[in-house]
Amino acid sequence: MEATKTASCLPFGIVFICIGILVNLIQATCFLIVRPLSKTLFRRINGAVAEILWLHIIWLMDWWSGIKVQLYTDDADTYRLMGKEHAILMPNHICDADILLVWLLAQRFNCLRSALMVVKKSSKYLPIYGWASWFFEFIFLDRSWEKDEQHLKSSLEGLKDFYRPFWLTMFVEGTRMTVDKLLAAQEFAASRGLPVPKNVLVPRTKGFVAAVKHMRSFVPAVYDVTLAVPKGQAIPSLVRIFERQPSEDAMLEEFRAKGTFGGKLEIPDGGPSLKSLLVYITCLCLCCVGMYKFCQAFSLLSTWKGNAILAGGLAMVVAFGDIFFEYTKLPKRALIAAAAKANMN
Repeated sequence: MEATKTASCLPFGIVFICIGILVNLIQATCFLIVRPLSKTLFRRINGAVAEILWLHIIWLMDWWSGIKVQLYTDDADTYRLMGKEHAILMPNHICDADILLVWLLAQRFNCLRSALMVVKKSSKYLPIYGWASWFFEFIFLDRSWEKDEQHLKSSLEGLKDFYRPFWLTMFVEGTRMTVDKLLAAQEFAASRGLPVPKNVLVPRTKGFVAAVKHMRSFVPAVYDVTLAVPKGQAIPSLVRIFERQPSEDAMLEEFRAKGTFGGKLEIPDGGPSLKSLLVYITCLCLCCVGMYKFCQAFSLLSTWKGNAILAGGLAMVVAFGDIFFEYTKLPKRALIAAAAKANMN
């Protein structure tokens, strides 16, 4: 993402970084002081402060980009239990915004404080987001079963005493789908005598089987979630969200090639989250007041050195955002192929 486009999101970037650093500091302090005394209390505090950070992402999707996510189901009983029971979520992986879409769904069901995920190990090194996820008990994997088996099992066992209903999201495909990866998956399936996929990759079953095996006694549900983009709509991405290019996406049990959802129960959309709006506005005001007081205290607005420091700080925010976007987005060729496929469907 170009620096000029990143700079247009400076207010959000400043707030996210300031609040994120504060959240990370609270998490680290509680991890060292509170967790040894009470894991449940630590999880309660951790969930509350992490939710503040995640709500900034919800605001970005709901109020800034205007992304629309519609939920369909063919099981009304399951819908009524969502957010009220431990569950494994098993969605497909179509884009870099899938994690954000799961958070949006979790917010709708009051489960954002306990929306856990299994993600790639490298993401935990990302400042703010990665650190917050580590304290939040995301499970980080190397994508090598020999390295991941014992860590996954111990992490799953550690969730037995989680204090509230949680969702553990597992992207069983293991990676985001691109045209190249789909072709490779089709060749692999054909060579092994497996059903040849058309819209998803061949799932990596070892981690999912291990999760079901070790969590069967305390997790009663597995939600089979399909993320799909209607015909003619652009694939949602973190870059598009920041650029205020709305996408229309759907979370549903079955998505038909013609973009129709006949026979499925359409869940009413409650509209953008007012909670995320309130949290973002509050944090924005606090950051503005805090920065003004800081500048006053150190006379940063009245000297050339102070102005240089402020300019350097803003440049660092832009650089941080640019690095984060580059980490999350797909290679250019994969994006072009994905867009072409979406327009052909």
